[in-house]
Amino acid sequence: MPIYIDESGSLPAGAMIVAGVHIEEDAAERLLARFRAVVGLHGELKGSRIGLIERAFFFELLDRFGGQARICIIKAYQHEIGRRPEDLDVYVALLTQLVDDWLPDTADCLSVVIDAGRYDSMVLEEVRQDIAAMLTRCGSAQMIDSRRSPGVQIADVVANSFYNIAIRSGRSARIETIVAPFLEQGLLRTSSLRQRPAPRPQHQAMRKRP
Repeated sequence: MPIYIDESGSLPAGAMIVAGVHIEEDAAERLLARFRAVVGLHGELKGSRIGLIERAFFFELLDRFGGQARICIIKAYQHEIGRRPEDLDVYVALLTQLVDDWLPDTADCLSVVIDAGRYDSMVLEEVRQDIAAMLTRCGSAQMIDSRRSPGVQIADVVANSFYNIAIRSGRSARIETIVAPFLEQGLLRTSSLRQRPAPRPQHQAMRKRP
């Protein structure tokens, strides 16, 4: 059971979102191929680069090709009091909760595929090991460049869509209309971060990529 994961935003930008998409690898490839053919997309699919009509078409395809998504959200106002958590701590907390929420819903092995673009490789390897340790019964975790993974590109669009909603961007109302029926049918499921992010012990060595 593959789960493709990507993130969007940051607390200084108003919210951070981590989205996980369950979709079979061949279905992800066919979804992306269909999207490219219809909208004339060249290069990597990024949620920040597509318009509202293209986004609506994307979610129709996600439904058609059997995809499901979970979205974990933290908004900046949730941490206005006291020290604001570091970017990496927030990311790890969202990622961990997202994977943990998937575990009770599957009897299959989880194959977690995470975008490798946000932090340097040493940081991500430690994060990957932590996620792999959660899959002690059965499963695997890997980091991959989103340009090589249709599934991660699909997760990027989901994460970006809910980031726009979370920060109430100028497109948020239209995007809410787009995703509403898929939320109602359970294709998309959202949750807020339940625990305050805790600093990682090796935090001083962990840097966000420029």
